[in-house]
Parts: sequence; C-alpha cells; structure tokens
Amino acid sequence: MYWYLPWVWTATFWNEWAGTLPLVAVPMQPEDLDFVADIHSQAFDRPWSGDEFAALLSQPGAFGFVARRVGAPSNAPAGFVLARLVAGEAEILTIAVSPKFRGRGVGRMLMDQVLQHLHQERADSLFLEVDEENAAAIALYRRLRFAEVGRRPAYYSDDRGRKTSALVLKRVLG
Repeated sequence: MYWYLPWVWTATFWNEWAGTLPLVAVPMQPEDLDFVADIHSQAFDRPWSGDEFAALLSQPGAFGFVARRVGAPSNAPAGFVLARLVAGEAEILTIAVSPKFRGRGVGRMLMDQVLQHLHQERADSLFLEVDEENAAAIALYRRLRFAEVGRRPAYYSDDRGRKTSALVLKRVLG
C-alpha cells in the first residue's frame, strides 16, 4: 500500500532540482529583498541594493510580488515586481525575471498579479517605463493592452555610455 511513497518523494525531489515545479506570485517579504536585489543586478546596468528595495517597499502605497516555486518558499524567487499606488494612479517601479526563468511567462504572471491587486484597490490607471530596445517586455505590455503615451529621450544608459529612450506606457484600468 505504501510502496509508492518513495517514488513520490523522488519525483518531487527531481522536479524541484530540475526547476519544473510550478510558480506562484506571492507578496514580497523583507527576507526576499536580497534575492530581489540580485535579480535586479542581473537585469539592469544600475542595480538597486536590498536596502533601496526596503526603502521603496516601506513607502505608502508601495507593494511587490515575487514569483517562486510552489513548495519551495526558501528558494530564490524567479522574478519580482515592485509597484506603487497613489490617488488612483499606479506605476511599476521595476520588474525583472531571473535569466534562467525568462521566456516562461514569469513576467506575465507577475503583471497579472499586479493588475489583479490594482483591480481590488479600484485603481484608475497603471503607468510604466520600458527601454525602447527591450522587445520582449514591449511585446508583453502590448499584449496586456498598454499604450504608449510618451517618450523620454536618452533616459537609459548602459555601462558603455550608450543612451536609449524610455517609452512611457499606460493602461486604463477603470
């Protein structure tokens, strides 16, 4: 009767080791901040520290989510999003996905979680900025019905001093 339990344990171990356990978006916690800073440093030329994330998360109206494997709460998150809601207007402060999890729908899951949260809070609109050369992110935001409402010339610069513009995108929620 209990012969199958070792096989279940083996399958669970294999799924966790291989990284195939499903992901869920959960509220960002203080113990996530160093992991979040590490993911941010892999995605941006000017990374934020864990202390900077803590300061942002402590501001009124700020909230965040991390994507992590089901059943593995102590493992590093696969990605995160940090946002802020003030007077009915929300903005994505930053979002990033660990390189080994890119292309698996993690960014979409995080954005869906933000949109669900903003719906519950009855927000009117959501803004974000994205590098004009980040084709994957722009495609995601277009699928999520964001529209370009502005452009910030030479907003981003890489470690070689090359400048690119930021697209300002908006989604009407209400």
